[in-house]
Amino acid sequence: MTLVFIRILLRYLAAILVTRGLIAPDLGEMISRDPDVTMALQVALGALIAATAEGWYYLAHRCGWAK
Repeated sequence: MTLVFIRILLRYLAAILVTRGLIAPDLGEMISRDPDVTMALQVALGALIAATAEGWYYLAHRCGWAK
C-alpha cells in the first residue's frame, strides 16, 4: 500500500516540477512511472521516519520526558 502512496506523491511532485519548468516533461513521466525510483523513495522515507523516531526517543530520555 505504501508504494501506491509514493507513486501518487511522485506524480504530483513531477507535475509540479514540470509546471515550474524545472524538468522536462519526459523526465517527469519517467520519475512518476519508474519502479526503481519509487522503491528508492520508499527506503529513504522509511529511514527518515526511523531516524526521526530514534532522535525523538533520545531527546525524550535526555530531557527527562520518558518516565
